[in-house]
Amino acid sequence: MRRGAWRQRLSKWRRKERPCVPKSILVINLMHIGDLLLVTPILRTLRTQFPQAHIALLADQKLQDLVKNNQNIDELITIDKKGQDDGLFPYLSFAWKLRQRRFEWVINLHQNERASFLAAFSGAKTIVGYATAVLRHCFTKYMLNRKAEKHQIESHFDVLRELLSVTERDDQGLEIWLDADAKEEAAAIWQREVRHERPVVGLNIGASWPTKRWRHEHFAKLADRLIERGYGIAFFGGPMDEEIVAETRALMKPDTQEAVSVFTGKLSLMQLAAVLPFCRVLVTNDSGPMHVAVAMGVPLVTMFGASPVPGFYPYSNTSVLIQSSEPCHPCGSHHCEHHSCMWKISVEQVEKETLRLLEASPEELASDRAGLGPHECRIIR
Repeated sequence: MRRGAWRQRLSKWRRKERPCVPKSILVINLMHIGDLLLVTPILRTLRTQFPQAHIALLADQKLQDLVKNNQNIDELITIDKKGQDDGLFPYLSFAWKLRQRRFEWVINLHQNERASFLAAFSGAKTIVGYATAVLRHCFTKYMLNRKAEKHQIESHFDVLRELLSVTERDDQGLEIWLDADAKEEAAAIWQREVRHERPVVGLNIGASWPTKRWRHEHFAKLADRLIERGYGIAFFGGPMDEEIVAETRALMKPDTQEAVSVFTGKLSLMQLAAVLPFCRVLVTNDSGPMHVAVAMGVPLVTMFGASPVPGFYPYSNTSVLIQSSEPCHPCGSHHCEHHSCMWKISVEQVEKETLRLLEASPEELASDRAGLGPHECRIIR
């Protein structure tokens, strides 16, 4: 074969392996609070690497507060998964409208049928990311989500590096931008609900799975002990957590209630992000509010039982993760008969780590974090 022909083939191969600089990029993530926030370092990196590109994010409409002010995107596209876009025909109509946008790159960071189809049907020149087995052949390149092996954000960066040859990263951790109204509302809500002068520890006792929840009795005992030490308590969570918060409060000592404030079911996601920084520390299960606290720079203590530590630990070196020592950890199961992984994490251990974040000197905290990366939490096994 002539030398010129070989050069032509090599040139075509290189163009295929290294996509051209895109004019428009769509990132898809239709998952929950924490999962959506774990995409924000990817958005920042794309903005840094492709400053002239139009970058859009497709997310669940009910979570738009978390990303609507994100300064690294030009456009937020939302899908009402449980409302007007639910059902076959509304969903196909949404997919058709998305296809008309003619994005050059589509990056799918949600490995399920709905997101994979939207990516595959987008008509983009380059379609990469996670995909279901049926739709993989429609992607330019795909890979499995490696959240079982490494942090979810690291797996997302693998998509950029391995499938799009984006090797430089701009990672400043999880990010939420508040608007002025949210800050004013948060200050007013805090002043109305917190009727004492104590420094406040937040408690987020809910979680999407029952197996992620620490015992109500443990949370109640921890709250009583912190109040005895002069701290106030603020309960967080969504409307679905109101019942378990009421059950937990009923287990607390009657004379501690004046130091307790309840924000459960009273805050939008934007207001939650604005209110959390009023807390000195958040004690939380593995949950959406945990990741919101990380994005807002709130130190936290979290307990992991069923949850896999490598994939979803709080992405912050001001956080402490107490990992269950049970041999069945992490099972990833939504239901469990014995639930021993979370029940055996003691009140004493959680109290100790909470008080250290509250009361240790800056030098002691710096020593705790020595050797950790900027987004690597301290893990207690």
